[in-house]
Formats: sequence, C-alpha cells, structure tokens
Amino acid sequence: MSDLQTALSAAVDCLLAERRPEGCWVGELSSSALSTATSVSAFAVAAPTESERISRGLTWLAQHQNDDGGWGDTTDSPTNLATTLLGIAACRLAEKAGVASAASPAGRAVELVCKQHGALRSACCSGLAGRYGEDRTFAVPIMMNCALAELVEWQTVPPLPFELAALPNAVFRALRLHVVSYALPALIAIGQLLHVRNPQRGIRGIMRSMLKKATLRKLAVIQPESGGFLEAIPLTAFVVMSLAAQGGELCGYSVVEAGMRFLQSTQREDGSWPIDSNLACWVTSLSIQALAGELPDGEPTREWLAACQVTERHPYTKAAPGGWGWTNLSGAVPDGDDTPGALIALSLLGEDRKSRRAQAGVFWLLGLQNRDGGWPTFCRGWHKLPFDRSSPDLTAHVCRALTVWRDLTPPRIDRAVATGLRYLTETQREDGAWVPLWFGNQRAAEEANPVYGTGMVLRGLSAVPRAPLDALAKGASFLVAVQNEDGGWGGDRGVPSSVEETGVALAALSAWLERVPPGSARIERDIRMSSWPRLSRIGDPAEPGRQPGENLPSRNPAWSAAVDACGRAARYLVDRIEAGTWRQTTPIGLYFAKLWYSERLYPLVWTVAGLRSWQKHCPDSDTGVPRGPGA
Repeated sequence: MSDLQTALSAAVDCLLAERRPEGCWVGELSSSALSTATSVSAFAVAAPTESERISRGLTWLAQHQNDDGGWGDTTDSPTNLATTLLGIAACRLAEKAGVASAASPAGRAVELVCKQHGALRSACCSGLAGRYGEDRTFAVPIMMNCALAELVEWQTVPPLPFELAALPNAVFRALRLHVVSYALPALIAIGQLLHVRNPQRGIRGIMRSMLKKATLRKLAVIQPESGGFLEAIPLTAFVVMSLAAQGGELCGYSVVEAGMRFLQSTQREDGSWPIDSNLACWVTSLSIQALAGELPDGEPTREWLAACQVTERHPYTKAAPGGWGWTNLSGAVPDGDDTPGALIALSLLGEDRKSRRAQAGVFWLLGLQNRDGGWPTFCRGWHKLPFDRSSPDLTAHVCRALTVWRDLTPPRIDRAVATGLRYLTETQREDGAWVPLWFGNQRAAEEANPVYGTGMVLRGLSAVPRAPLDALAKGASFLVAVQNEDGGWGGDRGVPSSVEETGVALAALSAWLERVPPGSARIERDIRMSSWPRLSRIGDPAEPGRQPGENLPSRNPAWSAAVDACGRAARYLVDRIEAGTWRQTTPIGLYFAKLWYSERLYPLVWTVAGLRSWQKHCPDSDTGVPRGPGA
C-alpha cells in the first residue's frame, strides 16, 4: 500500500471513530479566555454564591495568561485589547463578590493595558473605538462589563436604543436599522441597564421606560429552550449580567435563570468556557462531504441531519422554515452556509430525489439570495451587519448545493445560480482570490484568509457546470502562487502552513484539475489563465490508458504547476500524519464579532477531504505526486 493510501486510510479511520452512535459528529471548540472572562463576570454579578465556579474560571484565566500579561481569544491567540479588558473586569467583579484568586492575573494585565493606552479609561474608550470603529455591537457590551467592574464611568458608555426592539422585524428591514441579527438580545438587556445607570430625559426617556416591559417580553420569546442565545456563551453572559445588575424583580427573571443554567451547563472541567456549545451540524456535513458519503451505515447520519432542519418560522430572525443552523441544539439559527452543507450531505447519503425536506431547504436558499446575486448568512437584504451581506464562500457553497438538487426546480435554480456566478466573478480580486466571511488567519494581513475563501469557491464552483472557467483558473493560479516552500498553505502568502488550510487548498485544486483535465478541448477554448501562459493543445484527450497528470508536456504550465502543488501538499499532509502532528488545531475560525476559535475536528475533516480528492485524481502515486517526466 502506498504512503498516500496508508495515510488516508488512517485519517479516515480517525474521522469515522469520531462519529457518535446516533450518527453525528460533535467535535469540540477551543476554550476561550473571552468566554471564560464574561462568564465569570456573569456569575459574580448574578450568582456570587457560586464561588467555586467563579474560582475555577479565574484559575483557568491565570493559567492561560499570555507572557505579556494579556489574553487572546484562544490559548493560541496573541493578546488583544478586548479580551484583556474583559479578563481584568472579571477579576475585579470576582473580588467585589468576595471571590479572590490565590494569584489574581489582573495586576499584570492592568500594567500591560496602561503601558499601551495610558490608563484603563482611555483603553475602554479610545482603544476599543480604534478596534471596532462605529460598530457598537461588541464595543458597548465590553464597556458595559468594564463599567460594572468600575473600570470606567457609566457616562462614558454609549446608550443603545433598546426601544427599537419593540418594532416588528419588517420595520427593521424597511429602515435598514443596525439592530438586527445576532445583536438583538444584547441590545435589549444592555440597553436597559444603560438607561437605568444613565437615564435619558425628555420624550425619549419616557418612551424607553414605557417600552421596557414589551422588550423584555420579546427577549423571553427569542430565548431558546437551552437558555443560551445562539448557544453563544459571551452573548448569554452579557445578557445575564446586564439584567441581574438592574436588581429587583429582574434578578429572578426567567431569562436570567435560564441563562444561568446554560452557563452552568457549558463550563468545562478545567474551569473554562468555549465560545459556543458546538458546531455539530456543520462538522457533520463537512465530515460527510470529506468522506463523499461513504459511511459504514449512513442511515442514522442522514436521519440525524434531517432532524436538525428548522421546520417552523424562527422566532429570532423570523426566517422561514426549511433551513439548517450550525448545531442540533435549540439556540441555532438557520443560515446560508449550514443549509447548503446539509443539502449536499443528504444527497451524498442517498436522500430521495423528491424529498420534501430537501425541497424545503432548496426553496429556503432561493428565498435568501440578495439582490446582488450573492448569499448572506442569516437574513436577506439588510446589508447593515456583515452577516446580512453577501459572501463569496457562502455563495459558492449555495451554488454547489443548488446544482446538486437542480432537478427539483430547474428554471429557478438556473436563474439563481447564474446571478450567483455573476456575483462571484465581480467579487474576485485581481490576484484571483476570494475572501471569506467566517474564517480568517491571525497572522495574515487584515486577519483575512484568502486561501480558505479561494479554496471554498474553487471547490464549490468546480461542481457547477456553468461556472466561468477563467475565474476558476485565476483562483487556482492564486493558490499555486501562495503555496509555502514546505508544501503547505497558511491563510495567505508567507503565512505559516496549517493542516486545515493545506487540506482546503488541496481539495480545491484537485477539484479544479478534475474539472479541466489536460488535453480537454474546454481548456483550449475557454480558459484565460491570468498570469499563466495561454494553454496550447496537448494531444488527444481520448488517448487510451493515460492517467490524469501522466506524461504532461512542458507546454501545459498551468496544469503542471497545479499538479506539482497538489503533490507537494499531499506530501505535507502525509508527513504530518506519519509524525503524529496532523491533529494539532489552528485558530482560523471567526465567530460573531470576529472572535477566534479552533475546532478539534477541522484538521481531521480537511485532511481527509484533501487527500481523498487527490487520491481520486491520482490513484497510482506512492507519494501523491503523479507519475510522469521527472516523477
């Protein structure tokens, strides 16, 4: 058995071993200093008697403080101001609640912030403004948390218009207000606390007081059964501490009690909290795609995934039935990335071609498409938050899913895919890259991840018959150009390689090579290779017995370069499997408000996806490099 086959077999076995008896993959999100800090603050304000829980959280923060005294979002993240301020606030609130850590990490963190910003107050005001600009959706919750810890005065915290939450969702859309999507629970809870601590006078103050109970009722309606808004620990912690800090009857308010139960249930044995409960639907659909649906018993997995479909209008975003969220838990919201992922996975698992649940998912996606032709995450047409704007990686994923289920409604799908392809052509960078929404790289310029974005678009569109081949070729050119010397990829040119990004890029280039094999008349006729020389004809494409990549003439530089890049990438992944380092995670995931996370299953999923795609393309290679001149 070849090195490639042996390594791939081992990776597949590891991925299959992660499948639960009920058929799904659950994974595990990295522990988060930001989530741990906000949860400690919530308990210190709302339940100070939970001293053991608070103390464990403080101990974890002290053990995972960076060398400079600050904190990043994950234990593999550089220090950032937001997380460091929240860590300081958690320590101060714990002290106020009478829970002091034996070695409080606050002192070193305060020294760092004061050294960089002069004082805590200026860090909370001008420092956060510099990081988040005019976007208050995360800056204000941080400032509120700091004000509770008496790091800043309440007067410095900008008010939030919580009274707008009393408006119908249709008004949000008409006025294009910046109070929709994931920010709504924080808008209500934090906005009310700020009104209590620094009340507005006049007509607006009267109106706010009158609408307080109505917005609290709305908050209760959108709280999921689990108690965790979006299953997100920081968001739920902000809501809990804001309501509890108002005192009185709100201390026993059902939203606070349910939120506290959620925070209790999500604390880990080591005292930390993750950024969210899990991404079970997402990693399950990714795993099925990586394995191409080849499971020992796919029926339980198909039924588990189908059961995660949202079958009623969602109370949070008012989304129509038919979509999927990122988890099977009650706090999930249907979105434009998990829904196509689930539809592709169901098809691979043999879902009936006339399936009503597939039809509901397809029509949900068709209704989500924005006017610019692209697809957003949650809601169509608001354009105020990043998650309501179109994104290339989501759009390519949707186009692929709609192509898989085209027979359900060919005319509508053809029109939707055509406008989606136009959007992708228009949003492609000059260098051939696309930039994703939900993934980044901490070491790349502007923390973007064009390798992941380009990989997702290239892989998705390679399965779409009408995809513009010149755009795909430019995307492949970009990936080849930014490959590292070690054969792997980071998030961009010059960024250290990771298993996750290498697997994504390898799967994408393999899909492109399969789409346009050497000798295809389609290459000669349609592809314009950007910086690569124009391809010339390389012989009879129907030559019997020739394997893909075999005996490539030197006058096909595009194909040769991509084949060589894939072989080197496969060698990179095989070497790491053999060395036992391939399961080390990299924080490339971006959660709400650009919070970093890593996921334990990402290296497994994308290693299998990459190596399996390349083995399918080059089945007879010992090393992953196809045989041919010089091989």
